[in-house]
Amino acid sequence: MTRAVVALLVLALVGPAEAAMRTVQEAILLAKPAVALITAQVTAEVTMNCGTGPVTVQPPPFIETGTGWFIDGRGWLVTNAHVVDPAHRQPPWVAHELKKKAIDQACVDPVLKQRGLMPGQRPDVEDQIRRSVSERALATLKITTTPQLLVTLSNGEQLIAEVKKFSAPLGFDATGTPVKESGRDLALLRVKDGTYPALALKPSDPKVGDPVRILGFPGVVLSHELLGRSVEPSLTNGAVSGIKPDAIGQDLIQTDAAAAHGTSGGPAVGNDARVVGVMVATTLSGSGAVVQGFNFLIPVRDVLKFIADTPVKPGESKFNDVWVAGLDALFNERYSTAAARLTEANKLLPNLPDVKRALVEAEEKVKNPPPRPFPWAWVTLGVTLVSIGAYGGMFGRRWWKNRFRIQPGQVIGLIERGLNPVLVDVRTKSDFETSPLNLPSAVRLSPEDAVAGQINLDSDPESKQMLILYCTSPEERTSEQVSVVLRQKGFRNVRILKGGLGGWTNARLPVESKTHLPSIGIEIYKNLTLGDVERRRFTQNQIIFREGEEARGEAYVVHAGSVEIRKRFEGVERSLTKYSEGELFGELALFRNAPRSADAVAVTDVELIVIKNERLEWLIRNRPQLTIEVLKRLSDLIVRTDADRHATAR
Repeated sequence: MTRAVVALLVLALVGPAEAAMRTVQEAILLAKPAVALITAQVTAEVTMNCGTGPVTVQPPPFIETGTGWFIDGRGWLVTNAHVVDPAHRQPPWVAHELKKKAIDQACVDPVLKQRGLMPGQRPDVEDQIRRSVSERALATLKITTTPQLLVTLSNGEQLIAEVKKFSAPLGFDATGTPVKESGRDLALLRVKDGTYPALALKPSDPKVGDPVRILGFPGVVLSHELLGRSVEPSLTNGAVSGIKPDAIGQDLIQTDAAAAHGTSGGPAVGNDARVVGVMVATTLSGSGAVVQGFNFLIPVRDVLKFIADTPVKPGESKFNDVWVAGLDALFNERYSTAAARLTEANKLLPNLPDVKRALVEAEEKVKNPPPRPFPWAWVTLGVTLVSIGAYGGMFGRRWWKNRFRIQPGQVIGLIERGLNPVLVDVRTKSDFETSPLNLPSAVRLSPEDAVAGQINLDSDPESKQMLILYCTSPEERTSEQVSVVLRQKGFRNVRILKGGLGGWTNARLPVESKTHLPSIGIEIYKNLTLGDVERRRFTQNQIIFREGEEARGEAYVVHAGSVEIRKRFEGVERSLTKYSEGELFGELALFRNAPRSADAVAVTDVELIVIKNERLEWLIRNRPQLTIEVLKRLSDLIVRTDADRHATAR
């Protein structure tokens, strides 16, 4: 009791600002200014003879973009080696690309112009011209290249960079064997002396489940037609999902934080704004598209080894001192101090967007201070002392209820420590049969079997191995009932997964599917509670909807059976596609108010889950991975529709 009173006194007198930890927003603001756009550019002057005499052209430069970050505020940056490789080592394929552009510019385009054609208008003619001139042009071609590395800060300032240390990216020969010069895919850059932001490094490796935020410049954002020419890094959120070795045995951190072309070399930071890894690789599908959820980082311990013999001092920056002080004052509502410190930061490195926005906010609060709150500290202390007895009983009951419960993150910690707890699925029969998801390597024990004493668990009741029960009932009631039965049967080390299956999926931890499901189906099931969604059943050959019917803002997930989409072309009915379990169809109704464009027919007995447009809107706002899967589906639908139209036109 005495310790509790002392703690409350400290909170009341010191104030919430000092007692609270740094917020996520503040951590992101601390990290963003130190992230910069890296551009590897190679220009060329090419002389060749296309058949009419020598001609000299300057083809469009080869440009590769990536992300870097200041590790030392005096002008040292870290990025991936493969980001700067085109300008640093100038591999042969860079010159090859420039030669192809030069041949098109000097030899192909003039002939097309003479024939009154535009590039791309007649690909067959264009290829014929290119083949006829390429051999002669290449035989006489001379190329002079000029490489350049540029670092663009978020205020738009461009700095010329020099590679001071280089560890080559992982490469493979024709047999798929890593080449000898393969390294850690890191590069250390140096720009002119100055005062820059810098990121500190986390001294310890992250653990599975730890939050990760990747900062970078994805090309899809830089080139987006709706956006202006801003050079501010984008941020994606995720968690550490594993530690994997690469082809030569170097550790890589796996994360489900989204990444794309252009984020290579970007820092991955934790909640304290310190770097835990460097973005290095995405995962590609067979078609070459990025598969999100399986991206990889270079551990920060390897960055420390890489810079060990250099003059780099990680995290040191004069800019950081005033920037951190300004943000601390702003978030703690000391607006005059914040304005002074942020003004100083803006003088050290002018016009950084985050600094300017924070400065405007501080100056506005100085001019128009928010009303001072009533001094509730002592009042709160008095009320707390009076209430502590009543609330103590309530907290005691809550503790008693939760004493056997365990969080999903704690389960991951047990697994990492090699304790190997047994996950036990105790969902009711109806809940188990209607959900296709379960936790990895979970053992099934129905509540009915437990009550009947039919407990087929490998674990011995006298064993100390922990059993972790999970279900989908409110407040884990089913798990609680089964845990009581197991303790009566002699099992002592029994815990209840807090939040059940839903708590596990909300923590973004991996799940398994009892049947083969497409990725979009898994994401939908992870984010829907089957008990509160509408389900419809159709018999074989029954029409689900017809072409021209009102869509009513509904899409469907095939829960069981299969569905065929059919459409009539010139009086002949054609089958367009089939959908099986876990697949989404009719999703265009969620985005546009238009009648159905084809018929949907039950090929077998079918059970469907109905998704209304208002539910989808909530999922899109709160479940980014599901949003990505829906966008992929819509993209595939557009491609298929275009192909069908082309086939029909022929």
